[in-house]
Amino acid sequence: MSEIRLIVGLGNPGRQYEGTRHNVGFMVLDRWVAALGESFQSNPRWECAFASLPSLGVKAMKPLTFMNLSGRSVAKVMRFHQWKPEQVLVVYDDVALDLGRLRLREKGSHGGHNGIRSMIEHLGTDVFPRLKLGIGGAEKSTMVGHVLGKFREEEQETLQNMLATAANAVQDCLSRGVAAAANLYNKVSSFSTPREQKAASKNLSA
Repeated sequence: MSEIRLIVGLGNPGRQYEGTRHNVGFMVLDRWVAALGESFQSNPRWECAFASLPSLGVKAMKPLTFMNLSGRSVAKVMRFHQWKPEQVLVVYDDVALDLGRLRLREKGSHGGHNGIRSMIEHLGTDVFPRLKLGIGGAEKSTMVGHVLGKFREEEQETLQNMLATAANAVQDCLSRGVAAAANLYNKVSSFSTPREQKAASKNLSA
């Protein structure tokens, strides 16, 4: 498999969407990039916010096109750099997974996620690695409000543990490869305490 060159976090731009369930892809990349001592800069030409990570030889990207058009900006960047779909890791929310669960896949359908639907449309394939973060489900009639709503107070600890573990998973996808990382992180569920999360992350990184 080709080496990962681009990490994409999916979400919606704007203050009104900060902290919403649909924006966990943005949250993971913000946490991961900050931990590396770097930051995102808006790039209107590519309709995204970029962070260059020279120590890792990769770029991180947050499309600013709104979720339904995410693939448009990603495809433009990929064409410019001549990157292949398998060199792009996409991080996003999944209502089919309980809050706190992670799932790494090397390919797959959009599963009803409009951001991934747009990615598949603009890339012309569903063969690209992705890291899915569980945000819990809801009834179909309330789904839009659910994904665009913010996490409840009692969910915050599990959310923060999940974001920290997901940032570790991104790092391990680069150092170990997606398949090897999947063997580790697909077994991880939510952690009830920071101590448990830290212990699990240590074991995964060993």
